Amino acid sequence: MTSGTAGPSRNRLAAWSAQYSAHFARSELFSTDLGGFDARMQVGSLGVLRFARVVCVGTAVDRMPTPDARESGSGYTLIVQLEGRGNLSQYGQRADLAPGDLALCDNCAPHKHRIESGSTLLLVRVPARALRQHLPSPEHFCGRRLAAGTGMADVAASLIRNFCAQARAELPVAAQECLSRQVLETLALAFSMAFSQLTATASTSGGRYARARLFIEQHLGDPELGPHSIAAALNVSARYLRMIFAREGECISSYVLRRRLEETARQLADPRWRSRSICEIAFNWGFNSAPHFSRSFREQYGMPPREYRARQAATDGNLQPDPLAAAV
Repeated sequence: MTSGTAGPSRNRLAAWSAQYSAHFARSELFSTDLGGFDARMQVGSLGVLRFARVVCVGTAVDRMPTPDARESGSGYTLIVQLEGRGNLSQYGQRADLAPGDLALCDNCAPHKHRIESGSTLLLVRVPARALRQHLPSPEHFCGRRLAAGTGMADVAASLIRNFCAQARAELPVAAQECLSRQVLETLALAFSMAFSQLTATASTSGGRYARARLFIEQHLGDPELGPHSIAAALNVSARYLRMIFAREGECISSYVLRRRLEETARQLADPRWRSRSICEIAFNWGFNSAPHFSRSFREQYGMPPREYRARQAATDGNLQPDPLAAAV
């Protein structure tokens, strides 16, 4: 099935967002330059997998989950960059994608996916349960770039391109299940080989670390978020939770603070939030003291938040400067 847009640019953007959300995953698109926006999408399925081939021309866009995206079901999206460039930001990681690169996204956690002008990409949506049968702790790999030419990356990308074409064909159910398993097995092998160190940590404690990060991402705006509330949600002790994060080289309080600062900086750089006060944005991300926020922000970004926002406003000719680019 092919989906396209027509009419005024602003209407095309809204229509394409609705089509994408209906056929693939609930998302919204944003662009500061609507004049040349256009996009095409072909969708299909293969067993448990859902494919979308997206062509974006005319301008760069940002794709972000809608507030109710988590209600649509647990799953992951694999991004295969075919032409042009883009980037995925999630869990404080940033994957800058060039042709042939792959990246994995946790649909249940906040993220931002930017699609550059003139890009063509494949999106493969995988149910969480199906992916975990082949890749036990996929959260470890989200937001990381699997570069073309690395290990099995090219094999995985080629296989997915070929199977995407089959996703629009009428195949027997047994054949679809067989092919989808091949995709997942090859994908798991490609990520495991490229990130062997992460795979080695995907033990019981590694799984709890991933679940802790997911809980943090989903509750960053809660001012009560801290080691004790996170430990209680995971049914572990705060001491054990601190030990898990210490193994990763960052204490849990520092991780929470860093992620809050990154998300606050992202909104300070976002033209859509220009009418909101700095304190309002900071408090929405869980800060409850303006002096503490200002001091922490200066230490992280080397300037006060007001100056940071002014500098980003001066670059509005570009689409949404991303503070994660400097923070990672």
